[in-house]
Amino acid sequence: MKELSLNEKLSRIQIEFKANKSRFNSFGKYNFRSAEDILEGLKPFNEKYGVSFTITERLIDVNSSLPIMESTATVYDNNGINELSTIAIVGVDLNQKGMQVPQQFGSASSYAKKYALGNLLLIDDTQDADAVNKHDSGIKIADLVDDKKWLNKNTPEFTKSIEYLKSGGNIEAIEKKYKLAKAVKDELLKVK
Repeated sequence: MKELSLNEKLSRIQIEFKANKSRFNSFGKYNFRSAEDILEGLKPFNEKYGVSFTITERLIDVNSSLPIMESTATVYDNNGINELSTIAIVGVDLNQKGMQVPQQFGSASSYAKKYALGNLLLIDDTQDADAVNKHDSGIKIADLVDDKKWLNKNTPEFTKSIEYLKSGGNIEAIEKKYKLAKAVKDELLKVK
């Protein structure tokens, strides 16, 4: 029998995988699944398809009023050569009432892990009440989603941004088009 590629293995897992919504939110009165539920549901596939899953996290912006956390879900082929990853990015709401800072970061971490895994496994949460519930926090989920690309150094876009600034353009226009890490913004601010 032909050895499956990692893409073929992941495709089969995406088709076969089911994650139960085993948690209940008494405030919003709905069932939901957690990252832990998803990971628990994946365990049988590790041996069946010779893969393993990991989640890594990092803060990508801590200098703003809304820190940004990035979570990466990765599936590895047990041959140690191939891997596929997806990323989810969430904001950490430091103004959430009734939560201490570690709880605010933990909550954001849970969402980021869950949505990174959901992206990797093609879990459709459009009908999940947890996906649209705001708990009256005043923050809309759409406000946390930023579909702008990151501007990275040593790219054609970065070179064009420098040329734009040299010709009299302003950094605000670049920030409307791209997300800027602090180091990239500092580099651009040196131009003029």
